[in-house]
Parts: sequence; C-alpha cells; structure tokens
Amino acid sequence: MLSAPVVLWILSALVCVGRSHHHIGHGEKAQDTAADDANNRISLVTSANKEFAFRLYRKLAGDAFSQGKNIFFSPLSVSTALAALSVGAQGETHQQLFRGLGFNGSQLVQTDVNQAFRTFFANTSQDIRQGTAMFVGSIFKPKPEFLDALKQSFSAEGFSVDFTKTTESADTINQYVSDKTNGKINKLVESLDPDTVMYLLSYIYFKGKWETPFDPRDTKQDVFRVDENTEVQVQMMEMEKDVNIYSDKAINTTVLHLPFNNSYSMLLLLPENMTMLENNISPAHVARWLKWLTTKTYIIYVPKFSIKTSYNLKDVLTEMGMADMFGDRADLGGITEEQKLAVSEVVHQATLDVDETGATAAAATGIGFIPLSFHYVPELKFNRPFMVVITDRTTGNMLFMGKIVNPNI
Repeated sequence: MLSAPVVLWILSALVCVGRSHHHIGHGEKAQDTAADDANNRISLVTSANKEFAFRLYRKLAGDAFSQGKNIFFSPLSVSTALAALSVGAQGETHQQLFRGLGFNGSQLVQTDVNQAFRTFFANTSQDIRQGTAMFVGSIFKPKPEFLDALKQSFSAEGFSVDFTKTTESADTINQYVSDKTNGKINKLVESLDPDTVMYLLSYIYFKGKWETPFDPRDTKQDVFRVDENTEVQVQMMEMEKDVNIYSDKAINTTVLHLPFNNSYSMLLLLPENMTMLENNISPAHVARWLKWLTTKTYIIYVPKFSIKTSYNLKDVLTEMGMADMFGDRADLGGITEEQKLAVSEVVHQATLDVDETGATAAAATGIGFIPLSFHYVPELKFNRPFMVVITDRTTGNMLFMGKIVNPNI
C-alpha cells in the first residue's frame, strides 16, 4: 500500500521556551520521591534538548548549503515537533526518534517526554507564544488518544481542512502561522500535495526588549568583514556600559552577555577561529560562561540585522539517524491504523531581528544617557562573523542558536 504523505512543518520566529523547574509541595515521603523522580525525568529531557541543539547546529553548519550563509534556528521548536511526532510513532521508527533526540530509552518512556513538554509549556513566560497545531484532512481519522496527548502535552490545536482544495488549505495554514507570529512568517506553505492527510506544525514566537536599550542616536554606518575578501556596510549600534563578559581562552572566544528585561539573555560569541568554536561548543561551555561572567566597562558595538532562514531537514535528520519515518519503513501506527503513513518533509523557518530596542522590531522606549568618560575604555566590536545563543538564565536552556556571517542578508 502506498504511504500517504504527512508533512511535518516546524517554524519559529525568534525562539524561546519556559522554565523547566517543577514546584514540589510538602507531603508524604512517597509523594516527595515521586516528585523527585518526575523532576529527574524532566531534567533528562532538558539535557537531551540541549545536546540535540548543538548536534543539529553542527549538521547545519557543516551542510554545503549553509557554507558562507547565516544560520538561525530554534532547536526547541524542532525538538517539540519531533517529540510530538514520536507520540504517534511505534517500533523502530519510535526508537530512532528517541535516539535522534537524545532521549535515553532505558530511562525515559513516551509519557515522561510528554510530561516534560507539558511542564515546559506550562511555565512559558508571557513574552513567548508557543504551541503546536494539527491540520487534519476532512476524511482522515487520527486516533483520539493521539489527539488527546498532543492537546494535553504540546498545547496542540486541531483543525479540519479539505486538502484536495490545495489553495484554500494553504491559505488557511498560512493565515494561522501569520497570526501566531505577528506576521513575521506569512507564507510558510508555498504549495500543497493534494494527497496530504495531515500537517503537524510547531511554532514559537518571542519578542524581547533589552534590559538596557541602545540609543539610536549612537547607531552609525560601519564596516563588517564577512571574510578576508568581502566587506559590507552595516548599521552598528554602540553603547558604553558595565557589561558581563567571559573570555574563553581554551577556544579563543569572547562572550558578551546581553540580558533582556525578563529571564532570557542573548549571548554573542566572537571567536578568533569560527571553526574551532563550532567544533567544540557544548552545553557545558554555556553553563560555565553564565556561571563565571565578570563585569567590566566596555564600549560595545553590535550590528543591527534582520535575517530569515528556511531549512528542509529531511536529509539532516536522516543523517542523525531518524530515517525510517520518511520512507516505506515508517511506523506511525499510533496516529491512525486506517492507512500507512510516512513523513514527506520536515521544514523549519525562523526569523531574527535585532535593533536598539531588543530582539524583533519594536518601537523605541525610554533611552538612558551615559556620562562621557575620559578614561580609557576597552572596545568589543562584533564586526566579523559571530554566533548567537538565546538562553534562559534560570535553567540554562539554549532556546535558539545561530551564526551571523553577513548581517545584510
């Protein structure tokens, strides 16, 4: 029997996720033990998500398609969509998803993963809009338990559409995505296969404002060195202030910590050698940086930029061991038993805007003035390729990652 395509769409428009800590009340020892076990399982999923972020980054950075291009993606958005898919996967297909996502099958089962993501969604801050959506063909009947698990653990909304009306279905999905991302991504679906029976979509939208905004009057045109042979003109923001810095001499990288006015921060990583940084960076590095940041007065220069990326992840995920879901060996019997399904593509789109106010475009707010300084102040200038990480200062979760090779594209 031919497999009907299930198109799995993953999108993010600047990334974030809520805290993963769990509040434990006072009760019997058995209850405390159960709560500790639950917290431990949530911690295992959180750690797996962090490791997955860097493995996926290295795959994207090493892909020939990405050479010389900006990289930006939401590892959490990808993890969320694939974890939601794993609810309906069985047999080897399920095992491949678990291994690929870094979930230890001897310590975690699907219900543990579901509970962890339920906790992530429940503790999402008000600055973040996050969820999943299922667009189901009008004659396709998913299992009620699959729909219930996605609703309970992944904040899923369900919609019935007629995929044989390809233009109307595409318009419906695109409007939903546009509404959820404040218009940042307004045409996720270019065309639809009329044989499609279901779209599973994960979205994350975050709008952050700097704890200390840059003054737009200090923004000036400057040069950004894309590579040895290429320079471009950029709008370079400038600020003199006490900032948090870490100098990681082991990988020759300077880390600048710029907090938003909530529990999230952007880390800007300026390496002497980008390849060395990309090959060695890990969750342990980020944890160490956040722990050992030092405060010092600098004049910092950060370019304004607005980038949009789109990835077809089928080949990348196949290389990461998640191959069966795309072919005749796919076992998605947990979604439906009425017909054999396969995933036709995993697509990820993301946008990132950085300006004087913060991340994503927003009206300028109150600007502070810094007195003129007459003593020497060191400079830190992001005028060559650098990496970015948005992280939760409370949990250390890496919520989005990227590399800015050229701020103008």
